[in-house]
Amino acid sequence: MKTGKVRYLLFCGLLCVSIGMQAQQVTLLVPWQEELEQLGMNGEEETDADWQDELEELTRRMEEPLDLNTATRKQLEQFFFLTDKQIENLLAYLYLHGPMQTVSELQMVEEMDRESIERLLPLVCVKPVQKGGGVPGFKQMMKYGQHEWLTRLDIPLYTRKGYEKSYLGPSLYHSLRYRFRYGDRFQVGVTAEKDAGEPMFALHNRKGYDWYSPFLLLKEMGWLKALALGHYRMSFGQGLVLGNNFLFGKSFSLATTEQRTEGIRAHKSTDEYNYFRGVAATLQPIPSVNFTLFYSHRSLDGVVQQDTITSIYKTGLHRSQAEADKREMCFMQAAGGRLAFQKQGIRLGVTALGYGFNHPYSPNYRNYARYNIQGDRFYNVGMDYSYRSAHFSWTGEMAKGKQGYALLNQLGYRFSPDYRLLLVHRYYTHDYWAFFAHSFSEGSAPQNENGWYLAAEASPWAAWRLFASVDLFSFPWWKYRISRPSQGVDVRFQATYRPYDDMEMYLQYVYKRKERDVTQTGGEVTLPIYHHRLRYRLNLSAGDFALRTTADFNHFRQQDGGGYRFTPQIGWAATQLCEYAPSRFPLSLSLQGSYFQTDDYDARVYIAERGLLYTFYVPSFSGCGWRYSAEVRYEWKKRVMLLAKFGQTIYLDRTSIGTGNDKISGNRKGDVQLQLRLKL
Repeated sequence: MKTGKVRYLLFCGLLCVSIGMQAQQVTLLVPWQEELEQLGMNGEEETDADWQDELEELTRRMEEPLDLNTATRKQLEQFFFLTDKQIENLLAYLYLHGPMQTVSELQMVEEMDRESIERLLPLVCVKPVQKGGGVPGFKQMMKYGQHEWLTRLDIPLYTRKGYEKSYLGPSLYHSLRYRFRYGDRFQVGVTAEKDAGEPMFALHNRKGYDWYSPFLLLKEMGWLKALALGHYRMSFGQGLVLGNNFLFGKSFSLATTEQRTEGIRAHKSTDEYNYFRGVAATLQPIPSVNFTLFYSHRSLDGVVQQDTITSIYKTGLHRSQAEADKREMCFMQAAGGRLAFQKQGIRLGVTALGYGFNHPYSPNYRNYARYNIQGDRFYNVGMDYSYRSAHFSWTGEMAKGKQGYALLNQLGYRFSPDYRLLLVHRYYTHDYWAFFAHSFSEGSAPQNENGWYLAAEASPWAAWRLFASVDLFSFPWWKYRISRPSQGVDVRFQATYRPYDDMEMYLQYVYKRKERDVTQTGGEVTLPIYHHRLRYRLNLSAGDFALRTTADFNHFRQQDGGGYRFTPQIGWAATQLCEYAPSRFPLSLSLQGSYFQTDDYDARVYIAERGLLYTFYVPSFSGCGWRYSAEVRYEWKKRVMLLAKFGQTIYLDRTSIGTGNDKISGNRKGDVQLQLRLKL
């Protein structure tokens, strides 16, 4: 029998096993990974977001659950699937009734539905209340704290064209991270990374790794609520002034729409661009008021010509001499502060930020980016606000920059725990300059956008959850591939059916209409494009096994007009994931196979895949081919974790992959990834 037929029959067999399996016990798939996957599929535009730090915190909570009896609002807000009202009700329950005796008491918290409880259970616990407490001493932190080492090695099973002449280092990727942690109160560590193609202990990297990221974070030390030294990140309000933390935006759950994880966080990930370097502190002199001060001085990669910065590079790659010549060519200073007030259901905050470069920033913008940031000195000032009652909530922010302004308001109403409504309006002027902003938008930044978003969530029956949303947006100025003011609509619907704790399925539909220039017309002809995306997913678990079956279908078309006619583009994919985690042996195994076929890139499909620790992986695929992956994880007494993953993509419609220095000769692209974690 031919190899292709064997693969096809094997894949169909896995599909049938998933559909016919009788679910009996526990689900191995992490519940909140569905939301993370949607995040990776949301944008048509590239973003600079990195979520390793947030994923690390969620993963750590599965290994070291949060004690509900001592949890603070800030700690509960890291669980993005909880609404603000649920958090308020949980804290009120503890205040009125005292410490919980068991996590089963979560069912007695008002508006805490079954789905939220099930997502929360792996991340929380209840411990007996102990006397004492207060601010821990240095000796206590050193004695009871935990050391962690995490190293990763990626081995490509292919050779890119750049290694023939351009790239200066080996093709291996390597990172090393160390951190010491005492609960949530004290963290210190360093992250080191060498990307594939970069030299190590040679040439421009004579100090070893290409990038180092040290950090120190103190939290909840009396009136000192947070102190960060080294590399850190910050978000406040709705992100119109400062927003480089975790943000979902448009998804399939109302709980993930609002930006809520504000404050100072340590930057522990390998992201070489989205961070501050310096010092930041939050003080709370009285219970209802806190203020934050920060200063940052950091270098940036880019091109400087005649004392003018013409471009800033965000990749952090220094593989070739040309890339190395762009390293740390300019620097940026930033300083600012925030004053916040919170009492009962009212929250007010004012954030001010000033920043600038050591040379004027004057890139060669194309027409669609004519009003983007340029100059050498900038500022942003914003006021955010929030009011919550039993059923109503209003949150928002208004911000002003050196150029332009931005407004965002969200109104939410709860008819009951099973019926919720949300209305979001944003208006970002075409010339709003905000270098560090990241908020709710159709694009990747709060600029040049006006829109209304309406979403509703309902659970009319015990086993059903329905979600629907519509987003009407317009762009006052040109956008990438749109050479005139334009508008569009984004419609989403999801029906989730969960008859048993170990069986869930959903049907998801997304319709998006936007406008786009017709290729090779120089922007003279702009016509609407229509994109339909359909997904069916089935999750099953039985004993030590868990299966996930996914079917995706895409339909893309540009409207005929101006003498041009377009053929609809179709894309589809079928994916089967199988997981095995024996309860009596510290070993787990994950196998996944996908077949995809698309007419072109516009009809591309997204296939979520198990990533390494603290990562998630949602690549897109176009063309025709197969994608396989296998992951083995061994953990001994929660002290030693060894993970190995193999993944390979086989294209059936091409003889090479990629272009330029990234070109791979042949139709196969495979990688081996190894990860080792030690805890003491």
